[in-house]
Amino acid sequence: MTLQTLEKTIQNQTLVFTNQRALFWHEQKAIIISDLHIGKTAYFRKNGIPIPSDILEKDLKRLAVLIENFDAEQLLIVGDFLHAGKNKDFEIFEAWRSKNLTLKIILIKGNHDIHKADFLKHLDITIFNDFLKLDPFTFIHEPIDSENQFSISGHLHPGVTVKLEKRKTVRLPCFRVSDNQLILPAFSEFTGLDTKSCEDFDCIAFNDDLIFEL
Repeated sequence: MTLQTLEKTIQNQTLVFTNQRALFWHEQKAIIISDLHIGKTAYFRKNGIPIPSDILEKDLKRLAVLIENFDAEQLLIVGDFLHAGKNKDFEIFEAWRSKNLTLKIILIKGNHDIHKADFLKHLDITIFNDFLKLDPFTFIHEPIDSENQFSISGHLHPGVTVKLEKRKTVRLPCFRVSDNQLILPAFSEFTGLDTKSCEDFDCIAFNDDLIFEL
């Protein structure tokens, strides 16, 4: 896995954008992701759609590399940690968690995270139902636009279409940034991209060895 980064100061804090669909908050030693969607591939397979079983394993491997690279102490998941309750994919995450027991995990629930998830208790995950205020940021799954706070969210799976050489274009996941909010790309590679959600906003995207600030 090749790691590319772009460091920016936002709200007097150091945030590191990565080409692995994750953000690193230097002051809190925290990896921040959204839309991991554990259980999505198993759900599709259960319903007869042939989806490779190693997608989640690859996502978690990327996450482990990020944690090691940044020496992270916390993982903040800004919603949609789960996709469809407890299934075979969840067992993969349980095994991953057993190898990362010292990592503090905080989940701010998203629309896919079921209301009662007692099976999460043994994983030592701190759960917030609506939002988490961790100055100077508010973490919430669905984006909010407020002049009174800077929010970090997910949900939209933002993407952007970038023009390359020879009239070629490529669609990339991106970070959407404005004066009072930052919207994360979906961490899971098994998600679509909403390119319309990034129109009229500043976006940061990565492709191979290139970094696009649009």
